[in-house]
Amino acid sequence: MGGAGFGNKVVGSAREALAGVRDGMTLAIGGFGLCGLPENSIAALVELGVKDLTCISNNAGVDDFGIGLMLKRGQVKKMISSYVGENKLFEELVLSGKLQVELTPQGTLAEKLRAGGAGIPAFFTPTGVGTLVAEGKEVREFEGRKYVLERSLTADYGIVKAWKGDRLGNLVFRKTARNFNPMCAAAGKFTVAEVEELVEPGMLDPDLIHTPGIYVQKIFQGSGYQKRIEKRTVRK
Repeated sequence: MGGAGFGNKVVGSAREALAGVRDGMTLAIGGFGLCGLPENSIAALVELGVKDLTCISNNAGVDDFGIGLMLKRGQVKKMISSYVGENKLFEELVLSGKLQVELTPQGTLAEKLRAGGAGIPAFFTPTGVGTLVAEGKEVREFEGRKYVLERSLTADYGIVKAWKGDRLGNLVFRKTARNFNPMCAAAGKFTVAEVEELVEPGMLDPDLIHTPGIYVQKIFQGSGYQKRIEKRTVRK
């Protein structure tokens, strides 16, 4: 999506970075399970009280964390997600007709965001052929195999959390947090990044940068991360 030049993109808080979010917008929110969630940004969206949002996110958090905090306050009208099985409130809202949901295979969701960020409007994939996922969509055959046409995804705002970033918006993600955050950053027309560590330009190895600053419009130093573990398993 569109870039924002190469100037200083640092702002003082999540609320300042997200001041332009309005009711009815579409947000691509990074994170995988409860890993790599933009916790400060989600808290700011709750405080701002914006509503009627469409949220693109691999999952919907849990009842009292992540996007679950926004669901609790009725801020989200539609979720475009892959895995939603850990959120009881999500289930209640869907079954009561208070929340729309567009379930998408995980790999397809990742590619929808990646393609959207690359300016590719649609693509063919074999995933979902012959299932409810393919209903109403074009199906073509290539070399003897059927593929379904999937539309790509973009968002008014990409909202992500990185391990490190510099004031030009270059980002480095750590381990599992790299799964969806880079795609959400690219798919946003305006992208906000919160980071655990904000550094000066030149302090990040160029070969290790996952998201170039051209994709990021605002960046801020995050704080107070809970970094919850979704399911804790220990050996006896």
